[in-house]
Amino acid sequence: MAAGHDETSDVGADALGGDRGGTTNTITKKPYLDDLYKPRTIRHSNAVLRSFYEFWIESGSGPLVNPVPLARSARRRPHAHHNPLDPYGGEGRLRYNPKIPRRRPRQMPDERWNELFAALRSNRDRAILALGISNAARASELLGVRGVDVDWGDQLVRVERKGSQAEQWLPSSPESFVWLRLYQSEGPPLDPQAPLWWTLRRRDHGAGLAYQPMNYEALRAVFRRTNALLGTNWSMHDLRHTAALRMSRDKRLSLRDVQTILGHANLSTTADVYLVEEEEQVIARVQEYLADREERAKHPAPTAVATGYEASDLAVLFGGGQA
Repeated sequence: MAAGHDETSDVGADALGGDRGGTTNTITKKPYLDDLYKPRTIRHSNAVLRSFYEFWIESGSGPLVNPVPLARSARRRPHAHHNPLDPYGGEGRLRYNPKIPRRRPRQMPDERWNELFAALRSNRDRAILALGISNAARASELLGVRGVDVDWGDQLVRVERKGSQAEQWLPSSPESFVWLRLYQSEGPPLDPQAPLWWTLRRRDHGAGLAYQPMNYEALRAVFRRTNALLGTNWSMHDLRHTAALRMSRDKRLSLRDVQTILGHANLSTTADVYLVEEEEQVIARVQEYLADREERAKHPAPTAVATGYEASDLAVLFGGGQA
């Protein structure tokens, strides 16, 4: 795996960021990847190496000691003193694994989404992005959709989940189906068993342009062109985060609903990632509080005087006279 490709499976994120690697985009507030390996890449590589050597050690053809050791605390019996009220943690932590910083989900503001959508050049691209921001499907899941996986009547799209490989029907917005119908009317193959997304590519030997199934790199190219036009570094995964945050903040949907749509195996994953306060909203509320506090200090409320009592009684009570 090349350096810089670890932190996300985003389509459209620049691999190295060129001369901008390590800097932050002023529009999206997202950093450009540099040429250094990130913690997730290192941890993944360590796990792969340990599994590789474990396989050969067990078969009797490898070294006597695994060169990727476990942490000292991981050598004890897992969950020996586990509290049944607490969730189970991971097992077998590697000794030299770096810590992964906690990342906040990235939400695309509505005005930025409108800019991105307006910059797209084809109905195919509009249909893909409209589906992604409405049902939070991953790029690889959407690219695997076939014609038979579209339910036009109920406006559902069937995807194969990335981790479990299970098939799941996802509801999508009416707008996305409008763009999908416009895309299909332009002439790509309509075989129900064939892939839904196609792209025109020039074949070898001068055969001219021909339709070919759209792949991951073709979708990356869509984002590269659009990001170059807008001066941004948006990615397909930003649409997934945006859709998930919109759903998690809607009172009509439960957290369990959001977990099902996202395809998370554990409810805690959904809660840890998406049940967070958006930083911009917190800042706005605190600024409103500070402004209101300053306004109250300038105009203090008048001292309230009790009503319904006789003046003579109040005078006796506060020592101003005698009954």
